[in-house]
Amino acid sequence: MERREFLTAAAAASAAAAQTQGTRLPIKKGILYGMLPKNISVYDRFKMAKDVGFDEMEVGTVTDEKEAEEIKRASDAAQVPIHSVMNMAHWKYPLSSSDWTVVAESVKGLRASLRNAQLWGAGAVLLVPAVVNPQTSYKDAWLRSQKEIRKLLPEAAKMKVVIAVEDVWNKFLLSPLEFARYVDEFKSPWLRAYFDVGNIVFYGYPQDWIRTLGKRIVKVHLKDFKYEKGRTEWTPLREGSIDWQEVYRALKEIGFQGTATVELPGGDEAYLKEVSRRVDLILSGA
Repeated sequence: MERREFLTAAAAASAAAAQTQGTRLPIKKGILYGMLPKNISVYDRFKMAKDVGFDEMEVGTVTDEKEAEEIKRASDAAQVPIHSVMNMAHWKYPLSSSDWTVVAESVKGLRASLRNAQLWGAGAVLLVPAVVNPQTSYKDAWLRSQKEIRKLLPEAAKMKVVIAVEDVWNKFLLSPLEFARYVDEFKSPWLRAYFDVGNIVFYGYPQDWIRTLGKRIVKVHLKDFKYEKGRTEWTPLREGSIDWQEVYRALKEIGFQGTATVELPGGDEAYLKEVSRRVDLILSGA
């Protein structure tokens, strides 16, 4: 959707939605660092996030120490905490690979993410735990990824950072029951679930997954997706196939009080302000 159409449609729907709002959930609003304009300074990105209504930031792994320090200073100065680190190595170098050199790179990337989290004061690192492909069976993906994660849990615990495994299109953890079992088998408070509302529309209904995962969920990603009659399409928030009022009810039922982060294309200040408004509607049950 073009920016002008997006903002016009938003204005038309605003009054009607406001009349159906319920109790605002005690959930903080997060935004991805990459959604902020790239032609402004690091500090100005954090400041803009705050100005348009977001509480916290999720930042991808940074291996350059000076850049990581600059991000830390900007976060502190703008008073926008970094709540999560999006690990960047897990797709190219999955923990489930049979190649030890690939696994070693994956572990290296996860350790870098944990160090970022410790520096920035983030409470979690997002991890895609495994990838099933022609070379890696489902069983191998399960066992290999758990083996490697268990080795890293003592480090995560020492840093007080949760490793949060996310549901993505990796042909793995395809049901809420499996996801719950995968998390439970670690028997550790430092391994929990990062639940993405949009990613699982192919496999079921987000409200069902939320209720099944319950207290295992430490973080939430918000995005919308249309899946109708064989057609698939990412859409602006509240314009896809997701029943957001049911998502609201499910989050309320499990007592989730963490951070829900939008994972969407970036844009200018007006666009981001509208995204923020839509998150407010979702968290208010509108």
